[in-house]
Amino acid sequence: MTLPTNDLTTFEIVFATGRAVFLLFSFIIAAVTFTAWRRATRTQTEQVISQTNTVLQRLAALEAGVDATKITVSQLGERLERPPAVPSAGSSPGYQMAIRLAKNGASREDLMAGCGLSLAEAELVQRLHGSSSART
Repeated sequence: MTLPTNDLTTFEIVFATGRAVFLLFSFIIAAVTFTAWRRATRTQTEQVISQTNTVLQRLAALEAGVDATKITVSQLGERLERPPAVPSAGSSPGYQMAIRLAKNGASREDLMAGCGLSLAEAELVQRLHGSSSART
């Protein structure tokens, strides 16, 4: 059975048109898929950049905290290395007044309140310079 040439060309045209429609449909699907993929990739990239910025900010805050801690530890180390300055009896007017008060029989509490001495300092001044009745 032979087909007339007119039918053959119609079949070829329909076949070529079908292929063209299939190729066009495939191209549209590929374009839509590629666009969706690019959009998803862009969203993921923005999320990664946002998370990275958050991590960098936290690291900067931690670094600042570590630097502050280093400075504090350094200052504490310096304090431990050098002994505290002990004021001499002649250098502070408070001690001169405390000595005078202790010689006149002032109590530890009076020395602490009037001269700004600590309890140990007041006891020492009272023992060294106080009258014998105030020592008991």
